[in-house]
Amino acid sequence: METFARHRVLLAITVVLLLFSAVPAWADPPLREAIDAQMTIVWEREKVAPAPAADDAAFLRRVWLDLCGIVPTHEVARQFLDDADPQKRAKLIDRLLDDPRYAQHQADIWDMVLFGRNPPGYDAPKRVGCQTWMRNSFAANMPYDQFVRHLLRAEGNTAEQGAPMYLVQYSRQPEDAAMAVSQTLLGVQLQCARCHDHPYEAWTQRDFYGMAAFFSRLSAVRNGQVNSLDKVYLAEMNTGEIKFVGPAKDAVPGKQGEPIKPKFLLGDAIEEPDLTAEFKDEKHPGDGKPPVPPKFSRKDKLADWVTAPTNPYFARAAVNRVWSQFMGRGLVHPVDNMSPSNPPSHPELLDVLAKEFVAQRFDMKKLIREICNSRAYQLASTGEVAEPFPQWFERARTRPLSAEELLESWRVATGHDEVTARSGKKVEGRFHGVTFDYLRQFFGEPTNGVGDFQGGLQEHLYLNNGELPRLLTAEEGSLLDAVITSTDPPESRIDRMFVSVLTRLPDPDERAKFVEFVMVKENTQERWREAVWVLMSCSEFRFNH
Repeated sequence: METFARHRVLLAITVVLLLFSAVPAWADPPLREAIDAQMTIVWEREKVAPAPAADDAAFLRRVWLDLCGIVPTHEVARQFLDDADPQKRAKLIDRLLDDPRYAQHQADIWDMVLFGRNPPGYDAPKRVGCQTWMRNSFAANMPYDQFVRHLLRAEGNTAEQGAPMYLVQYSRQPEDAAMAVSQTLLGVQLQCARCHDHPYEAWTQRDFYGMAAFFSRLSAVRNGQVNSLDKVYLAEMNTGEIKFVGPAKDAVPGKQGEPIKPKFLLGDAIEEPDLTAEFKDEKHPGDGKPPVPPKFSRKDKLADWVTAPTNPYFARAAVNRVWSQFMGRGLVHPVDNMSPSNPPSHPELLDVLAKEFVAQRFDMKKLIREICNSRAYQLASTGEVAEPFPQWFERARTRPLSAEELLESWRVATGHDEVTARSGKKVEGRFHGVTFDYLRQFFGEPTNGVGDFQGGLQEHLYLNNGELPRLLTAEEGSLLDAVITSTDPPESRIDRMFVSVLTRLPDPDERAKFVEFVMVKENTQERWREAVWVLMSCSEFRFNH
């Protein structure tokens, strides 16, 4: 009996321990709460009053554009606006983060960050392989440190693996590569130290050329094709140094500089074997094979250092850039100038974001989810401050849509894609309906990382004389067909038009004026067409809400 009783006691203790082990420890407050707490502290300190929360229509359009790069359809918008669930915003954010459009939109954004509209180098404009790789990476929610490591290790080729294209664009340009990597991935501007020691920061010319030395042995090698794309590899030699000749003002023609060893920022030169006497660089094998890897890879060492959790720049630069993407400006602004002379507006918040990003293993979706769920992100864009991107984030940003967002949102609003699908026509690529290269000339770069935007006559000319009418079809499935053939009262049809194009209902005055315009008996169909065109070409559509 004693043995049986002892076993019962042990069994009870085991059950209790198992139950307690199944209960998670008290979690820290969600990051969104930390964001809002820091915002409140700064608002009170700076004596600024935040805007009220954005209404559902403004939030809906904003979050669809920010997460998926398009406006919602009429049906999706009405369902959200009519939903009384208090958790509908959080649920929508989760749905959009799982939408295939999220990965495509992130790939579009990072394509501009890493390459821009007019990247250097012969091969970079033909970067379909890299764009595909980025889209797949964001779809799989690849951790950001792994994403960057792929870019810097550059394994494989530009057509099949894709990632090597980032460094291929700077082939045989180590100084340019050093500037781009430092500025884009670390938030450090080294360009002033290229010709002389930085006049305002601690960076010296030796720091600059120490970073450039990581790229001094790289060159692009073409070997074969796949799907009509050149397979370009990034070859790394065993030898080759970058020479330092001193300040540009002291340059002497024909002067031989001293070799500079690779050196991490704020660190010592790396230890590497001397291969000059032992190895000779082998010729590229050809036959579609990748180049022979070096005995010691400088770029791999750089990739490991850049993406290390202990790197003092990497996580901070990443969260600052993502924050800027959704909030309009960085906590350090501009995002690529994180220096002692340019301190963050919210230093404690930047520390919290960077620490949590590392703790969450560089999970981009988790970071974006918390930012979008914060009160700060969901503020209205109205307020007394005239700046487009207020320093204290007391109201939401107002930003212009990119060329990609404009074209695809126009197609969603007009029902163009549904009409195309019903017709059975084969559509090649994403950008159809109008000539995208032509559109891009007028709306190519509305954002450049610092908030600059200036609309001009060329945009006005395109909206009034360009190819926009091509999207205004009255075929079955289109917005025009819905409002023209509907037997609903004209007020209801005007409501449908506004929700489809501007993601909101009209106010009473707007509704009355549009009804008066479209209900003239002569040229009724043409008047409906003009009414839709007015909304598509207005400044409200050009910007987010």
